[in-house]
Amino acid sequence: METRKQSIGSKISAHGSTTSSTGDGEAVGLVRQLGVFSFSSLIIGTVIGSGIFISPKGILEYTHTVGLSMIIWVVCGLISTLGALSYGELGTTFTKAGGDFIYLLESFGPMTAFLRVWTCLAAVRTGTWAVLAITSATYILTPFYPGCPVPGLAVRLLAATILCAVFLVNCVSVPLTSRLNVFFTIVKVSGLIVIVIAGIVLLIQGNTENFEDPFKGDGNFKWIDLPLAFYSGLFAFSGWQITAAMVEEVINPSRTLPVSTVIAMTVITSVYIMANIAYFTVLSPAEILASDAVALSFGQKVFGDWAWILSLVVAFSCIGAINGGILSTSRMNFAASREGQLPKLLSMIHINFKTPMPSAVIMIPIALILLVGDSVYSLINYLSFTRWLFIALTVGTVPYYRIKYPDWERPFKVNLAVPIIFTCFALLVVVVSLYSAPKDCGIGLAIMLAGIPLYLIGVRWTNKPSWFDEGMDNFNLFCQKFMLVVEGDKKDD
Repeated sequence: METRKQSIGSKISAHGSTTSSTGDGEAVGLVRQLGVFSFSSLIIGTVIGSGIFISPKGILEYTHTVGLSMIIWVVCGLISTLGALSYGELGTTFTKAGGDFIYLLESFGPMTAFLRVWTCLAAVRTGTWAVLAITSATYILTPFYPGCPVPGLAVRLLAATILCAVFLVNCVSVPLTSRLNVFFTIVKVSGLIVIVIAGIVLLIQGNTENFEDPFKGDGNFKWIDLPLAFYSGLFAFSGWQITAAMVEEVINPSRTLPVSTVIAMTVITSVYIMANIAYFTVLSPAEILASDAVALSFGQKVFGDWAWILSLVVAFSCIGAINGGILSTSRMNFAASREGQLPKLLSMIHINFKTPMPSAVIMIPIALILLVGDSVYSLINYLSFTRWLFIALTVGTVPYYRIKYPDWERPFKVNLAVPIIFTCFALLVVVVSLYSAPKDCGIGLAIMLAGIPLYLIGVRWTNKPSWFDEGMDNFNLFCQKFMLVVEGDKKDD
């Protein structure tokens, strides 16, 4: 994976460019163009995906009571906010793009950082987008197939089209990506507000039976299943990690990161809690457990023939989450390449679009392959364990750096209790999940460790045969010419 230190970009200079500038001398690099509003919208748009429309069932399956389900939602919102604020401190301390990859690299070393990238590419991120694309396609097509299931081939083809379209937008324009994200955010939040308002009206009208004895369950609750309920809740809040991955493209990050994080997480948590109150106002626990799409079941009971509008809202919500996820993950690949952990090509930027096009393009075939069959759902389930392990390790670096490097400049600082509480909670969920779902965790751990041979061969093995290095150089040069990309300006802390 790691090519020779010689810059491939120097070879393309004969064609009118260098590794860090265009032919007219203009520097090539990531551009700061995200302010408080656009970045808040980006966080909201990335976090609000399919989770709030699906996860209520997952949480209720493990809590068995309305009251405990609501507590789980509140706790997940608070914990996610603590994690997002901790990432905000790291993002303003380390000014490089790349998010948790950079923090793991600096604290735990290159192998741990590489394994984070490997699991994201293998399924944590790409698999999530495949599932979101399938969900979006299903909701778009469902109104056209009343009374019968949607053909699987049609769902997969539309899902592939959605993925390719979103990847294309991310490759050609950050401003367009940001504007689309604002649009999707407005649509999904508006849809949730409609759900909330309808629920409040019905609640005022006296539909309170599901709240009269909120902690009365069916007797099947087990404390050991609680981490699985948190997994479902945290899945709905997942995506706040974007707060640090985009730091090189954020205007005045020392202010924008914390302000946007607080605004976005407050909006998300408030809307999620009110949406769940609305769900329980209209649907009984038994109806929620029997539904594969809680929002659609809600819409069918409240809006009747107009329920297709909520179907469209869910579809747009999923597309917006894909959009924000690609935007942040491509920056992680970009950073990993810049640090020598992925092919040099992935640290290059398009001359005109100023986007890290290769680091986004590399994920397209992986996401499309994961659309085939249903194995992607199992992969995501297996790797949830590793996802929260890496996030816990990342947030745990905040107190570590505070103690080891107290004199570092930190434009934004959180109270030390914030990262400590989050890290302890995340590690507790990880440890208990080892007991409650040992098979899934074991498979996830095996997939993660499969990245070690790739790291040893691709990164640590520096004296590769000359024919291999020459082949990689020629391949990178061809791709540079084909995609019109050059190596961007080096970014130092």
